[in-house]
Amino acid sequence: MSALPNSPRRALRAVLSVAAVAMLAGCGADAAVPRSDPVPPVNPLPPKAREITNPTAPDSGCDAEASLRPGPRSGALPPDSALARIMAKGRVTVGVDQNTYLFGFRNPATGQLEGFDIDLAREIARELFGDANRIELRSLSTAERVPALQHKQVDLVARTFSVTCERRRDVDFSSVYYRAAQRILAPRTSGIRGLSDLSGKRVCVTFGSNSSRPLFTLPTRPTVLGVDNWTDCLVALQQGQVDAISTDESILIGLAEQDRNLQVVGDGLGFENYAVGVPKGEADLVRFVNGVLDRLRADGTWERLYAMHLDALGPSPGAPAPRYTG
Repeated sequence: MSALPNSPRRALRAVLSVAAVAMLAGCGADAAVPRSDPVPPVNPLPPKAREITNPTAPDSGCDAEASLRPGPRSGALPPDSALARIMAKGRVTVGVDQNTYLFGFRNPATGQLEGFDIDLAREIARELFGDANRIELRSLSTAERVPALQHKQVDLVARTFSVTCERRRDVDFSSVYYRAAQRILAPRTSGIRGLSDLSGKRVCVTFGSNSSRPLFTLPTRPTVLGVDNWTDCLVALQQGQVDAISTDESILIGLAEQDRNLQVVGDGLGFENYAVGVPKGEADLVRFVNGVLDRLRADGTWERLYAMHLDALGPSPGAPAPRYTG
């Protein structure tokens, strides 16, 4: 029998070589290569996450929503006033969120901070300087809001900041510009429909928020996981590390917009009233901000910002009427 030509011989040799490798691999012939058991996937908890074991203190002892009447927005400024300091700086520094869709978030397409609170802060800059861009936006976590004002790291905070009597001991507030009910966010298939369904479950809140308070009223309280930002709660819920999230409905709807497997459920567990935070004792700045908020209510800007950013929350409820004292 004649020998195979060179080309067919090379092809046959290649086929036999591949077959030999496959056979050896299948038999585990190479004892020098150790076998490893499959490693299960790991879903780490968000950074700094830890269990919260005590509820926030009940809010009592003051009229939390009352604020100072608006003051004049023009004229000479006392040189030692907060407004004079801001004007001399040439910009207003405002603490905001970059993780709460609808109110304060970083648009991944543009890299810019957007949302209702962001534009409200820009309106304050517009009133101060005639230019909405004369502003420095500084990202803060929920728990950083009060310390940032106390240490004068920011001039103002506009970050879904709820007015409470406890917080009023450390900082001052403008009049209320948005009112939100606290509810629950859970997977559609979870069977969770209200507060009583959270008994014995795992629920996520952020450090520094008031959202844990209703959870501790349950006969069998849930395990309450605290994290820095609401997007951390969203990731923990998506990874099955918690069963639900509880906070303001306005924040929860923003999270649900990012994952249609989730739904907001249950009756309101209480109300949170958002206002602009101001360092303690800076009455001139409180009065100035309240004058800006009055303008937003009167000239239709509040409704325009609602339509631009918050239409996912449903028809506009209208801006809350201010309550002034002093």
